[in-house]
Amino acid sequence: MSATLTAQCCIVGGGPAGLMAGFLLARAGVDVIVLEKHADFLRDFRGDTIHPSTLRLMEELGLLDEFLQLPHHKTYALSAWIGERQYRIADFSSLPGRCNFIAFMPQWDFLDFVAEHARALPNFRLSMKTAAEDLIWDGDRIRGVSATSPEGPLEIRADLVIAADGRGSRLRPAAHLDVDDFGAPMDVSWFKLPRKDSDPDETFGRIVPGRMLIMIDRGSYWQCGCVIPKGGAEELRHKGIEAFRDSIAAATPFLADRVETLADWTQINLLTVQVNRARTWSRPGLLCIGDAAHAMSPVGGVGINLAIQDAVAAANLLAAKLRGNALSDADVAAVQSRREFPVRVTQRLQLAIQNRVVSSVLAADKPFEAPLALRLFDAIPLLRRLPARLIGLGVRPEHLET
Repeated sequence: MSATLTAQCCIVGGGPAGLMAGFLLARAGVDVIVLEKHADFLRDFRGDTIHPSTLRLMEELGLLDEFLQLPHHKTYALSAWIGERQYRIADFSSLPGRCNFIAFMPQWDFLDFVAEHARALPNFRLSMKTAAEDLIWDGDRIRGVSATSPEGPLEIRADLVIAADGRGSRLRPAAHLDVDDFGAPMDVSWFKLPRKDSDPDETFGRIVPGRMLIMIDRGSYWQCGCVIPKGGAEELRHKGIEAFRDSIAAATPFLADRVETLADWTQINLLTVQVNRARTWSRPGLLCIGDAAHAMSPVGGVGINLAIQDAVAAANLLAAKLRGNALSDADVAAVQSRREFPVRVTQRLQLAIQNRVVSSVLAADKPFEAPLALRLFDAIPLLRRLPARLIGLGVRPEHLET
């Protein structure tokens, strides 16, 4: 027999979107329960880029100084190497205020920080090792979710269910929400390599014919993402780990003395890139946010920050109505109306870069000239403020109103 819990809002998914939405709603007086299927947040190669938009949210919450006590690495600029030439792309130091950098921080530290502050609120509950299985329907309205927990079957009845369960969302298809898939020409193989003091001291991309390598400075190691053609992981494995190591060393020669630390494929994690967007983000009693509503390309590393912006918008628009038991379907739909424009613009930019730049690089078999945009950003420092703003703050950034 199932146990039953009740809440004003049940959030499925303890990632950045779900935890932040839960924290902000609970902070505004809403009774919230968040379900997270894992026992902890320790999963590697997740989005670790905390952009200025999220840092500004921490500042608005009065938590920025405490947040920056966590281990992190600041990046004030982004650049790309094409052949032997470096091109400066974005200058985050040009952004106003204290939050003029990207903080690279393990996502588990970020999530633990948010969870710790949320748990201090009496109306916030976080249920770990609790997996949502299905929606509970009452006619055409969703009234909660059924779940499994360490104690057995569980039902959570709620005025609103927020699906923040990622690009592989179980709740979105259960709610019969259609998705438009825009495709992606690439996947990404993530791995770590040791970092030396003599290495470059900034995050950058290395671009050579047929290969793109993203390198994120994590202090003691590089977090590397090797961009490969869509569906190319099997061919990569067929060629063998030694060939993969050789390709990394050829693209970035200063790594040649440490690629041997990649002993086998268990050290390499594949990100299957998706870019999609739900046509409708809500049903009566349900709202999708973050990757459950719109899976983003890794271009620009903006996915985690857009998900958090969704959470801020949801809290701003819904907290008072939930708290007062006056939530309408139009209130829930207003979140999509608020957030869809920034998502559409960002995805269009990502798709343009994927289809025009990434595809060309992966198909190239001989040296090529840098795209005009890169040459202009490098030649005219003032222009670097534009990508810094788009990447760092995004389109129409949200501010805390609750």
